[in-house]
Amino acid sequence: MAELGLNEHHQNEVINYMRFARSKRGLRLKTVDSCFQDLKESRLVEETFTIDEVSEVLNGLQAVVHSEVESELINTAYTNVLLLRQLFAQAEKWYLKLQTDISELENRELLEQVAEFEKAEITSSNKKPIIDLTKPKLVPLNEGGTAELLNKEILRLQEENEKLKSRLKTVEIQATNALDEKSKLERALQDLQLDQGNQKDFIKAQDLSDLENTVAALKSEFQKTLNDKTENQKSLEENLAITKHDLLRVQEKLSLAEKELEKKFQQTAAYRNMKEILTKKNDQIKDLRKRLEKYEPED
Repeated sequence: MAELGLNEHHQNEVINYMRFARSKRGLRLKTVDSCFQDLKESRLVEETFTIDEVSEVLNGLQAVVHSEVESELINTAYTNVLLLRQLFAQAEKWYLKLQTDISELENRELLEQVAEFEKAEITSSNKKPIIDLTKPKLVPLNEGGTAELLNKEILRLQEENEKLKSRLKTVEIQATNALDEKSKLERALQDLQLDQGNQKDFIKAQDLSDLENTVAALKSEFQKTLNDKTENQKSLEENLAITKHDLLRVQEKLSLAEKELEKKFQQTAAYRNMKEILTKKNDQIKDLRKRLEKYEPED
């Protein structure tokens, strides 16, 4: 049996679409045949016709056949768009971006290969027993497999990543507030010391001892508060560092999961075929450029 370079599942999908297209084509051909038959039965009732009568008959037949063929071509184009939409929707679920090469649609060699594939499929289907026509449907691509597990892991890591970002932002705000409060306390101590220096000359000797005791108590209280703030700041900075490490670790897991998914896609036959097509096209472009350089006028 002729092959298209696809795995068994995808080749079966191609066969199903070709059967659908073949049935639609057969119905439309029967419609065209009926147009000619209706013409024979309704208009060809006389033995002789004038040129004008023949022209009128042919023009009417042309309009009917043109309408039928145009309708079928439009419907075929819309059907192909719906088929592509299904493929692209499945690819987007796995964060893939598919590309198509429109020029390959007119590749005579590939078209002949598809024609041979269809002939072989028709011959093979005619030889199969009737029971084969009722075989169970294949499980859709998006209902299981390693790709689904990787996709779920990516979603989980993304959610965890967002949570860590939110936590990191909160810790950064707390650290900023602690630094601001520390700066305010330091400025207050400096102002207090400055006021103390300015007032020493005006304070009586008997009150100097009380004032120094008061200042010492204030210094002690301030130092205690400052130490508490410093410990709190250190704790916040440690939490910030831990959170950043967790974020980097999650981002690394996310990157590995995405690389694994990309690696599995690159191992598929579709990717290899696409890569081979791109290589052929690049070689053709290089050849055309060399040919053009031969015909370009020299300055």
